[in-house]
Amino acid sequence: MDRSIHDPAIFLKTNILGTHTLLDAAQAAWRKNGTWKKNTTFLQVSTDEVYGSLGPEGLFTETTPLDPHSPYSASKAGSDLIAKAYHDTFGMPVVITRCTNNYGPYQFPEKLIPLIITRALEHQSIPVYGDGRQVRDWLYVMDHCHAIDLVFHKGKPGEVYNIGGTNEQENIITVKTILRLLSEMTSDPEISEDLIMHITDRPGHDRRYAIDASKIRQELGWVPETSFAEGIRITIQWYLDNQKWVKDVISGEYMSFYKKHYG
Repeated sequence: MDRSIHDPAIFLKTNILGTHTLLDAAQAAWRKNGTWKKNTTFLQVSTDEVYGSLGPEGLFTETTPLDPHSPYSASKAGSDLIAKAYHDTFGMPVVITRCTNNYGPYQFPEKLIPLIITRALEHQSIPVYGDGRQVRDWLYVMDHCHAIDLVFHKGKPGEVYNIGGTNEQENIITVKTILRLLSEMTSDPEISEDLIMHITDRPGHDRRYAIDASKIRQELGWVPETSFAEGIRITIQWYLDNQKWVKDVISGEYMSFYKKHYG
């Protein structure tokens, strides 16, 4: 997370201390006379960033060692381990999910895909870290929601489930794809690759993420239903139809962050 570079403490407090607070509250509510209340589950929603960075080949599995490289991913790894410790120590019914990059409606505009859309509509430059060849696996938000719901109700306590979109591609390809579609959908020739502006790469920026989601597929029967080609058109159309929401969100503090981070 870009914001964790500027203020790590907020992420440490929220993800580590916040998770501990929730675990304690759940324990107090669910554990009576040494036994746990039936039909209870503590779901820890995490991220593939806790695994660190992959080389050009291979996939993250649930047993891949944790190797976070940013304050954000380190805080998420810490919260995962605390949640696991409550299962191992107290027997709390904890399950952990780790997903790839989400996209879809209502995503905050500082994230890559809505950042591209909102700035391109204003004919503003599109900042791209480094050479733009970082690889990400994109997952449509509703597919992630379905996976979370499935793990919550059917996941085995103490287990980790990776959730992936099976859609790896370089960031620069994602940027160019969105610019092309946005130009077509708005009939605006000024929205083009000329808006791309390469900037200094982010500190601790992982080169490649890719998830092996075979466990959740084989044990729980989940597969992503929305292709990137379909999901990205739905997403672009949502932002086109909700530009007032975008303008309200990016006013004030957001612009201060943007200027501070991108210059």
